[in-house]
Amino acid sequence: MGIQSDDSQNVNKATNVFATEHKVSRSKRGEIIGSRGGFRGCTIWFTGLSGAGKTTIAFALEEYLVARGIPAYGLDGDNVRTGLNKNLGFAPEDREENIRRVAEVGKLFADSGVVALCSFVSPYNKDRELARQLHKSCGLPFFEIHVATSLEECEKRDVKGLYKKARAGLIKGFTGIDQPYESPENPEVIINTESRTVEDCVQQIVEVLQKNDILPQSVVEKVMDLTVSEETLAEALAEAEQLPSVEITKLDLQWLQVLGEGWATPLTGFMREREFLQCQHFNCLLDHGVTNQSVPVVLPVHTQDKERLAGCKEFTLSYNGVARAIIRDPEFYEHRKEERCARQFGM
Repeated sequence: MGIQSDDSQNVNKATNVFATEHKVSRSKRGEIIGSRGGFRGCTIWFTGLSGAGKTTIAFALEEYLVARGIPAYGLDGDNVRTGLNKNLGFAPEDREENIRRVAEVGKLFADSGVVALCSFVSPYNKDRELARQLHKSCGLPFFEIHVATSLEECEKRDVKGLYKKARAGLIKGFTGIDQPYESPENPEVIINTESRTVEDCVQQIVEVLQKNDILPQSVVEKVMDLTVSEETLAEALAEAEQLPSVEITKLDLQWLQVLGEGWATPLTGFMREREFLQCQHFNCLLDHGVTNQSVPVVLPVHTQDKERLAGCKEFTLSYNGVARAIIRDPEFYEHRKEERCARQFGM
């Protein structure tokens, strides 16, 4: 390996370097890293002014994920500048190199199956775009999170006293004061931390990661409300009146309320056979991460109803003749009552 000197940049560049492919695939790493299974490597890039709350949210998210068996690691601007980047200042060219190095480190973490949480002011769009393209070029997910706390609020917080020093002229080249900050043009998430809890901000990011298949549904701590909104209620009732109907019991109605109000999250309806068997045999739901669920939530129907509704894509559930819900894409399966009782009550 040779080293070629570039006097114009005062930087040594390596030559005769060849990338070597790993023998272990990302999917294989995903099987053994963490307790949730599956490859979840990605980089989440927090950008915003100093004092915006980037590191606070990133480290809270790190704690949240690790507690749920998802490997994650936070890379903070100050921490990195005490080691890897301690030879860099805050001039524009140094900021660019700072972000380039961190993007490379984040890519390595992500490729290993870890969720890399990078919290850096990173004021320039071109530098953040470089980080994005670096991940895109090797097929790794990249999420830009704009912690969009206002300059006024950041100055009001001024936890480290940096804004006061910058205003007094003691710190030069401070972003937001005498150096510009370029807001992201198309970030995946925009977070305003003013009048919001850290936990609320974390959940906002978690939901985005779940929708992008980075995290399983079981990690999201949000109740799935299945009730119809007031705005669409009349339309839903009109549809229900046109569909075939099944009369349900009071007990079925109570289970319907449990589902509708989200008490059985992550269930989005009565259990399909696969979910029912998981519940009976493992006391858990397994398809979207592991969720404790030892009680089956099913809807028994009579054979004649099953035969009457065969081929129906949706039908109405009624109680005392009043439409209460619409079942879509139903699945009928054998109600093994004896086995259910034996497994449920140990008989």
